[in-house]
Amino acid sequence: MWILKFNIWAFLLFFWGQHTVLALQDVTADLFGAENYGTVAAFGDFYADKQTDIFIIRGQSELMIFLADSKMPYFKPKVNITKDIFPRDTVITSVVPGDYDGDSQMDVLLTTTIQNSKMTNVFIFWGNNQTLDLSGKLMLNKNFTDQPLVMDFNGDMIPDIFGVTDSEPPLYTEVCYLTKRVQQWEKALSSPVNMRSPHSNAFIDLNRDFTADLFLTTKGPKFETWISKDGNFTREEVMPSDPPAQIIGQSSFVDFDGDGYQDHLLPVCLDATCQSGAIYMVKSGSKEWVPVLPDFHGRGTTWSFVLGKHSQPLALHFGDYNLDGFPDALVVLRNTSGSGQQAFLLENVPCNDASCYHAGRMFQILWDQSDLGAIQNAVMATFFDIYEDGILDMLVLSKAEDKHDLIIHALKNNYEADAYFVKVMVLSGLCFNDCPEDVKPFGVNQPGPYVMYTTTDSNGNLKNASAGQLSQSAHFSLQLPYTVLGLGRSANFLDHLFVGIPRRPGETEIRKKEWTAIIPNSQLIVIPFPHNQPRSWSAKLYLTPSNSVLLTAIALIGVCVFILVIIGILHWQEKKADDREKRQEAHRFHFDAM
Repeated sequence: MWILKFNIWAFLLFFWGQHTVLALQDVTADLFGAENYGTVAAFGDFYADKQTDIFIIRGQSELMIFLADSKMPYFKPKVNITKDIFPRDTVITSVVPGDYDGDSQMDVLLTTTIQNSKMTNVFIFWGNNQTLDLSGKLMLNKNFTDQPLVMDFNGDMIPDIFGVTDSEPPLYTEVCYLTKRVQQWEKALSSPVNMRSPHSNAFIDLNRDFTADLFLTTKGPKFETWISKDGNFTREEVMPSDPPAQIIGQSSFVDFDGDGYQDHLLPVCLDATCQSGAIYMVKSGSKEWVPVLPDFHGRGTTWSFVLGKHSQPLALHFGDYNLDGFPDALVVLRNTSGSGQQAFLLENVPCNDASCYHAGRMFQILWDQSDLGAIQNAVMATFFDIYEDGILDMLVLSKAEDKHDLIIHALKNNYEADAYFVKVMVLSGLCFNDCPEDVKPFGVNQPGPYVMYTTTDSNGNLKNASAGQLSQSAHFSLQLPYTVLGLGRSANFLDHLFVGIPRRPGETEIRKKEWTAIIPNSQLIVIPFPHNQPRSWSAKLYLTPSNSVLLTAIALIGVCVFILVIIGILHWQEKKADDREKRQEAHRFHFDAM
């Protein structure tokens, strides 16, 4: 009988979990207090305490690092780089935290321009025990035609700086290595590249061999894919070279349909004034562009992308807000029949239209999110795990008429279904317990690692998902220094989790390791040391309790109490029967005594 009751209770919990909706809560004051202004530029664990900090540009010439804290406001400005450090009329255009000298401490790279100049300057401030050496900054002795791509070009797990350094043809790419803080420049690719600006170059695995390849956006517009073979990049067309429209936004790479391969997502304008927009996708190895969101009709009007406002390129920012294993997106749209613009959440759902049949899935705009809709004049929106609980929340930037800087809004994701996830961060592997000055290497912001899992869902179907870590760095890509992969509502152990890192030139063996039976709702920190011996790689597992843990504990305690009650009743009945038998024995007539 108690088993039947327990099954009914479990069914009710499951039924309740299947009928939940997204709810957002404005927690801006809790996070920033009165400091909620500026442009969110990057994320990284500057303090090496396994909590992600926020890098914010103010006044176009000042950088503030907001460190995560356990007391309100949860993000406090502690480190800043002022405009007095730079030449006059300098404008900060992007921020890329990372370990550029290989000492396992976070450095900060800033790209800047001088007003009315088309060239990009690069400054690097070296990290020193959770501080920045502001007096010992390094300015690269070559300038770039656009913001560079930070990538691991030579597979030594130290970020390098890649881009076009000369504005006169032929436009060859160069890469700058900064090991031991000494500039070393080398020609990067075998042929010139006429890079588009703003570009959306990416360092991402395009053929699922767990080694990051190179994706370039060129003028035309066109795309180039350079595949890493034995650690060297060779130009191959693994994706279409021509986009589906002439006016395009920033390319993004996500595992859109959950097959383990990275898909190319591209927002486009279908006319010269962008009165009509769409989002297309092409799979790795395919030549066909498929619309996953063919139009933006809703609320009785037409919406479209915002072009040329506040120097923000047309871009999507991805994250799995409902942890179902399929990445969703945040985008800023404008009302083509009015003047309003706001951020919208695009949910990744199964395809219900003939146009996206080959993709299998599509985007669905959630028009009725009142908390997002309440933020007027939105400029940019991205995902961020505010409370380090594996659930992706949202940061939205908006423009206020009476303020020079953008306003930052923080929205907590109160998604009520208790879905599961695995959070993976791959470190550089240069050190862990033996780092210089006894620092912890959580702030290395490593570009290039590739993560994929395979498991079985509650219906017995094979389920997988993949993601690249920090595949893009320019033009406010706002990627997180870790990957959050949703598992849906299946609480099963992960059958297999694979992690791969870039190879050195000349290496034929793929650097990849597999872990099995990973606990859901956990964070896995991978230390790939030594780099060329994956069998020796280690991982640290940190559990993140969820609501289901509490419910399971309550159910388990209830079952134990119920069993104890039954045992007590049976024991009492047995004792009562023994007493009855003893009384009967005492009143029995003993004939042997006569």
